[in-house]
Amino acid sequence: MTSPGPVLTIPGMQDAAPSETVREVAQALLEALETRTPIDPVTKRWPDVSLEAAYAVQLRGVKYRVARGGYVKGHKVGLTSHAMQRMLGVDEPDYGHLIDDMFHCEGDEISATRFVQPRVEPELAFVLSERLVGPGATVADAGRAVESVHPTLEIIDSRIRDWRITLIDTIADNASSGGVVLGARASKPHAGDLATAGCILTRNGELVETGAGGAVLGHPLAALVWLANTLGERGEALERGQVVLSGACTRAVAVEPGDVVVADFGKLGSATAVFASAKAPNG
Repeated sequence: MTSPGPVLTIPGMQDAAPSETVREVAQALLEALETRTPIDPVTKRWPDVSLEAAYAVQLRGVKYRVARGGYVKGHKVGLTSHAMQRMLGVDEPDYGHLIDDMFHCEGDEISATRFVQPRVEPELAFVLSERLVGPGATVADAGRAVESVHPTLEIIDSRIRDWRITLIDTIADNASSGGVVLGARASKPHAGDLATAGCILTRNGELVETGAGGAVLGHPLAALVWLANTLGERGEALERGQVVLSGACTRAVAVEPGDVVVADFGKLGSATAVFASAKAPNG
């Protein structure tokens, strides 16, 4: 995979002094991330947080992690299913940043205890071979910019207690990002119809969910287009080498230590997440 692009920021926010509320919310979420202790919903403690303020909170958390040696490796698109949008009362997706330490190799044991309340979702991920800039980006533009498509398991996580989230809560919490396992098989975007690509999700060998690429805004590339155009309106672009998660094909499934989860996308390959077993008290 190519080297990461530059860290992305939101114009008009990176140089402006954040409000006291933005600082407070970002600090609370960072402490929850580091201590693995969830907090009450942002919208309960700070009811006046706006959409733009929530993205400012997200960016402040990302910049903190970058300052500590991380880098932005891409983005995730969330709320891509109509069911999730209806549940949160919105009519479009949201997005979050993917930091390098979120990525795990297949076969590596992942400590479930590094998360607060993890769940997994099967997705198709895109690795970009060229810069993709909006607004005005089309599906054809997105297809040309994609170097490869990968079966993926996203580990979503919420620093909000009991997943009692609204749109503002999840955006501030970096779109409930947790971890990423990219499948090894790399396909070209024209390899089959991504919208009809079926997915079987198993946990410990048992079938738990089925879905298809069309659950993601009708076509996974539509999520990439939405992201490019949304970032373009903010003066940003998706860079060569970055990874974009297109959104969940099924509902999220909770995981525990010792679980093995597999997302099988048929001809597009599979992705496996192995969660380390809990250690014995004296082990």
